[in-house]
Amino acid sequence: MAAPLRVLAPVFGRSDVTSFPPVSLSAEAAPFTPLAADGSQLDSLSEAEEQFSRCAAKLRALRPNTGQLKDELNQLFDQLLSENYNKTFDPNINVRPEDVCILLKHASSLVPLTQEHLVIKFCQLVHHLLNQLKVIMDEHTLDVLVNYTAAAVKKCSTWTHSDILLALSTVVYGNGPQCHQHISDLLDEDGVLLQYSSPSQPNMELRRVALTCMANICLRIPGQPPLDDQYRSICYGVFLKTLQSPKPPNTDELFYCMVVHAALKGLQFCLSGGKWKFGGGEELGSVLALLKRLMFQGAPGVGAAWPAVLYPAPLPQYEGLPGPKPVEPSKSSEPPKDSTGPGKASKNKKRKSKGKGKKTKTEESRGDDGEEEDKEAVPAPQRGGGGGEGGRGEGPKPSALFLYPSWKLNSSDSEFSDIEGNAQSKLRLNHGRVRQGALHCMLAVVKAVEKRTLYGYWSSFIPDSPTGRPAPLTLLTIILKDPSPKVRLCALQVLSAILDGSRQFLAVAEDTASPRTSYTPFSFALATAIRELHCGLSLALLAETSPQTLTQVIKCHAYLVSNAPYHRLKPGLLTLLWKQIRSYVRNRDVNVRVSVLKLYGALVTTQAPLPEVQLLLQQPDHSGGSGSLTPRDTALSWRQRNGVGSPARTPATPSELSSRTHSPPLPHTPVEEDRTPPWLLQLCVSRVTQPREDQSDSEGAGSNAALEPSPVRLEALQVLSHLVRGYFSLTQASLYEIGQVCARCLGETDPSIQLHGAKLLEEFGTGIILQYRAENNVPESSRVSMNQVVQFWSQVLSGPLNGALQNEQHPTLQASACDTLASILPQAFAQLPDKTQLMCITMLLGLTYIDNYLVKIAAVRALGVYILFPCLREDVMFVADTANIILAALDDRSTNVRARAAWSLGNLTDTLTVNMQSIGVDFQEELSDMLLLKMLQAATKASADKDRVKCNAVRALGNLLHFLRQSQMTRSVFQRPLEDAVRALVKTVEAEATMKVRWNACYALGNAFRNPALPLVSAPWSHDAFSALCQVVTSCKNFKVRIKSAAALAVPASRSCYGDTKRFACVWHSLATALENSEDTNDFLEYRYSASLRHTLSQALLHLLAVSESQDMPDLGASLASEEGRSIKEHIIKYLRAEEGGGGEEADEERDSVGGSCHPQQRIAGLEQTLTRLKGLKPEGEEAKGEEGKDEVVHFLEDLLKICEES
Repeated sequence: MAAPLRVLAPVFGRSDVTSFPPVSLSAEAAPFTPLAADGSQLDSLSEAEEQFSRCAAKLRALRPNTGQLKDELNQLFDQLLSENYNKTFDPNINVRPEDVCILLKHASSLVPLTQEHLVIKFCQLVHHLLNQLKVIMDEHTLDVLVNYTAAAVKKCSTWTHSDILLALSTVVYGNGPQCHQHISDLLDEDGVLLQYSSPSQPNMELRRVALTCMANICLRIPGQPPLDDQYRSICYGVFLKTLQSPKPPNTDELFYCMVVHAALKGLQFCLSGGKWKFGGGEELGSVLALLKRLMFQGAPGVGAAWPAVLYPAPLPQYEGLPGPKPVEPSKSSEPPKDSTGPGKASKNKKRKSKGKGKKTKTEESRGDDGEEEDKEAVPAPQRGGGGGEGGRGEGPKPSALFLYPSWKLNSSDSEFSDIEGNAQSKLRLNHGRVRQGALHCMLAVVKAVEKRTLYGYWSSFIPDSPTGRPAPLTLLTIILKDPSPKVRLCALQVLSAILDGSRQFLAVAEDTASPRTSYTPFSFALATAIRELHCGLSLALLAETSPQTLTQVIKCHAYLVSNAPYHRLKPGLLTLLWKQIRSYVRNRDVNVRVSVLKLYGALVTTQAPLPEVQLLLQQPDHSGGSGSLTPRDTALSWRQRNGVGSPARTPATPSELSSRTHSPPLPHTPVEEDRTPPWLLQLCVSRVTQPREDQSDSEGAGSNAALEPSPVRLEALQVLSHLVRGYFSLTQASLYEIGQVCARCLGETDPSIQLHGAKLLEEFGTGIILQYRAENNVPESSRVSMNQVVQFWSQVLSGPLNGALQNEQHPTLQASACDTLASILPQAFAQLPDKTQLMCITMLLGLTYIDNYLVKIAAVRALGVYILFPCLREDVMFVADTANIILAALDDRSTNVRARAAWSLGNLTDTLTVNMQSIGVDFQEELSDMLLLKMLQAATKASADKDRVKCNAVRALGNLLHFLRQSQMTRSVFQRPLEDAVRALVKTVEAEATMKVRWNACYALGNAFRNPALPLVSAPWSHDAFSALCQVVTSCKNFKVRIKSAAALAVPASRSCYGDTKRFACVWHSLATALENSEDTNDFLEYRYSASLRHTLSQALLHLLAVSESQDMPDLGASLASEEGRSIKEHIIKYLRAEEGGGGEEADEERDSVGGSCHPQQRIAGLEQTLTRLKGLKPEGEEAKGEEGKDEVVHFLEDLLKICEES
C-alpha cells in the first residue's frame, strides 16, 4: 500500500485565516470534521438533540384547551419522528431519560383517544424514542403509558391496534413483573392479546405484534424477579399453539415467517425467564420435535417428514432425508454428480473453477467478516422438484455427500427478475431468522432441562452412527450446511451446551475392542457418536470463514474434548485435531487465537496424562510446515485431498470421510535423545513474552514491539498451567524458562497477568512436590534435582513475587502469591538462606491480619502447610506463633476463613503428635499449657460450627487429647475443657452430620484413646464414648464411618480401659453384630468398603480376646458357642488367611490405625500368644462358670489355629 498523502494547508496572504495542521490521508485516518472560526468543532450531528429539546419545550407548554392543539401536536410529533436518535448513528447524542419520560407522560395527557390519527402518531413516537434511546422508565411513566395503550386498544378502532400494540410491546419490554394489574386484563380469556395472537386471527401483522407484546412481557431482565408462573404458562401455551398450528391458507410465507419468529422469541423468553418444568407425558418430546422442524425451516435441500413427538430412545421414526432415487444403469460407471442442481448448476461449477479463486460451488466462502444475513447467497429453488421446499418428498434429493460443507449455491443472473429476487432474498432472510430463533429456543431448553433427561434425546440431535445415505438431520447438518453464519453459530452454541457437563454420560463410551456382529453395544454406539462429532466439527473447522462462527467451532471442539473418554477410545482422534488446529494459532482474529488456546488447554487437561497427547507433546516442531499455513490454505489442501480441487474429480463420500476420521494416523514415537521442550510450551511462552507477529492487527497497531492482546496472553498462561499440571515430566526441563516467564508476568502492571503468573508458579511448585512424594515412586534420576529446585526458588523469592505479596490493591493477587509460597518443596525450603525463610514466614504471619478474607484464607492455609515442614515443626516459637494466628482466625466472621483455620489447626495438632513421638517429653514441656488450653477450647467451640469447620475441628480435638500429659489433665483448669472436648466428639459421632464429619469424629475418639493418661476408667464421659461408638458400628449406613468406629473400639491397650464386664460385653456384641451384618446395605457404592470393614472388625474382635480377663470369659464363651460364634469364626479365618484384607487404600488406612499387620504368619503368631495367655488365666469369683466360659474361648482359638495350619 502506498504511503498516505500529506496535504499541507495553503498559505494565504491574510493573517486572520486559521492555519490548518497537516493531515494524513489514509484509510485509518479519522473522519474529517469542520472547525469553527475559534477552532471548536461544528457538531452538525447535534441537530437531533437540539430538535428534541426544542420540540419537548413546545410540547410541555401545550395544554389540553389550547387552540389548534391537533395541528401543533401533529407538527411536533412529525418533527420528533423525523430524527434519528440511534447512538450507532451518532454516539454523541445524549438525551436524558427523565426528559423522555416527562415528554411522553405530558403528551399522553394531550392526545384524546377519540383522535385516532394522533393516537397512532403518539404510539409511533413512544416506540421510536424508547427503542432508539434505550430509555429505562420510572414506575410512574410505566404506569401512565401502560394505562394509556391498554385503554387505547379497548376504545380505538381495529385499524389502529397494530401501532398501539407495537407501542405497548416497547413499553412492557422487560417490565412484565411490574405490570400485574394490566397483564391480567390483557391475558385473560377475552383479552386483546389472546384474541389477536390466536391462530384463527387472519391479520398476520396484528398477530405478530400481539405475540411480540406477549414475548416482551415474558422477558426477564437480569436482577429482576421473573413473571408470575400463571401468566408465563398462559403465554407459553399461546406460543406453543402458534408454532404447532399449520400455516393458514392463502397466507404470504414472508408474513407467516415473521409470526413464527415472534412466537419463537416468546417461547425463548418463557423458558429462560426463571425455573421452568415441562409437564408430564410427551410435552418435552413435542417441544423438541417442533424446534427441530423449525431449525430446518426454509433450509435449502431439506425435505423430510417430521414426527410430532420425539421420544427418548433411538426409534425408526426418527426422521431423515428420503432415500435417493436409484441411479440409472447407463450412468453407473460415471462419477456421481453434485445433485444440488442439474444442468445449469454444474455449468456454473465448471465456470467458477476456472475463476480467480479456483473455487468450486461447494468451496465458496460463507461470507466475509461482518457479513449480514440479508447479503448471504443461498441456493435458489431447484427446477424439476429437486430438493426444494415445494418439492418435499419428490424428485431427486440433495447432495449425496450430505455432510460436505456447502453454503453458497448461486443461481444464474437471469433466473429471477429484480422484484422476484428481492422477494426471495427477504424470504430467505426471514427463514434464517426462524431457524436462528428455533436454535435460541433449543438453547433455552438445554439449559432448563436436567442433563439426565435431555440425554435420552441426544440421538435426535447428534449422529450416533457413521454418516450414510440418507443422512440424518442433526445439529451437524446445520453447522455444515446452513447458509447463514449466524444460524451456524447458534447451532454450535446449542451443541456446546449439550456437551458441557456430559462427562458422566459419555464415560461409558468405548471402542477399543471390535463390536459383536450380532448387535451394537451401547458403549460402541456412544463412541461412534463421539467420532461423528469429531468428523463433523473437523469439516466445519476447515471450511468456516466467519470469525465469530469459527471461534464457536473451536470452542465446541473444546467442550467435546473436555468430556469425551479418550482413554477408552482408539487413539488417533486427538492427533488429527492437534495437527488441524495448529494452523489457527496465528489467525488474525483475536477471539480465534484465544479459542485455539482454550482447545489446547482442553487437550492437555482431559484424562491427563493421556499417552496419545504425551506423544503429541514430544513430537518435534515442524513450524515450517503446518504451523505456517493459513486456515484457507488448510481448507484448500483438504478439499484437494478429497477430490474437490478439480471439477473432473468426485467429492469424497461421507463414509470415506468417516473412515479417514475413524482410523487416523498415530503420531510417531519421538527419539529418546530429543530433549527439546514441547512445541505447545514454546508456543505459549512466545505468546506471553514475544511481540505479536502480525503488527497490522487492529489492537496495538503502530508499536513495533506490541505484545499479544491480554486475552491471548492470559489463555497462554492457563495452557502452561494445565501443561505443567498434567505433563510435568515433559515440562520440568524448562524449569528456568518457565521461571523467567513467571517473573516477567509478576513484574508487569496488569494484575490479571500477574495473577496467572503466580498461579503458574504454584502449579510448578506443586509438580515438584508430587515428584518427591514417596508414594509416587518417581526415580531420583527423573526428578528435578534438589540443587535446581533450591536455585529456582531462590531466584523466584528474590524477584517480583515480594511485590505481589504486598500489593494490597489486588487481594486476589496477594492470595495467589500466598498459595505460591505454600507450594515450596519442604526439603528445598530447609536449604534456602535463613533470611529467605524468615522473609516467607514473616510475610505470611503479617498477611493474616489483612481484612480481606481471600488473603487471610490463603495466608492461614500457607501457615498450615509450613507447620508440617520438618525444619519448622520442631521450632516451638514458630509453632506458638502459628497457633495464635490460627486461634484468631477461628473467631473470624467468615465461614471460609474459619474452615481454613480449622484445617490448619488440624495440621498443627498433627505436628504436635509427631513431635511427641520424635522428640518426647521435652517438646511437650516447652509448649505453653495455656496455649494448649486455648487450642482445646477453640477446637471444642469450632466442633459446633458448620460442617466445613467441624470436620477439621474434631480432628484437632483428637490430636490434642492424645497430646495432653498426665500432669496437665489433673489440673483443675483442664478438667472441664477436657470433658467438654470428649462430649463434643461423642455428640458429633451421634449427630446426623455429613459422613466426613462423623468419620473424623470416630477417628478422633480413637486417637484420644491412645493417650494412656486419659482417665477412661474413672471419667463419667467414658461410658458415653463407648456407647456412641458401639451404636455407630452397628447402625450407621456409611461403611467408612463403621470402619473408623470399629478401629477406635480396638485402640485401648489394656482391659481396664474398657470398664466393667457389662461394657466390655457390649463392645464385643456390637462388633460381632456389625461383622454379621457387614454385607447388608442398600447402597451399592458402600459395598466396595465391605471387605475393609470385615478386616477391621475381625482385627478388633481378636484385640478384645487378647486383652480379655477371666471375668469376661462367661460372656465371651456364650457368644462363641452360639450361632454368633460360627459367623465370627468364618470371618476371622478369612482374616487370618489374608483372604479378606482388601478394600484398597481404605483397608490400608484402617490396618495402620489399629496397628495390625497384613502378614498371615504374624496374625497367627499373635493368635497363639493370645491363646497362651488365656490358658494361663486364673478364674476369679464364680470359678465353675468362669472355667466353662474360658474352655469355650480356648477351644474356639484352638480350632482357628488348627484350621489355619491345615490350610
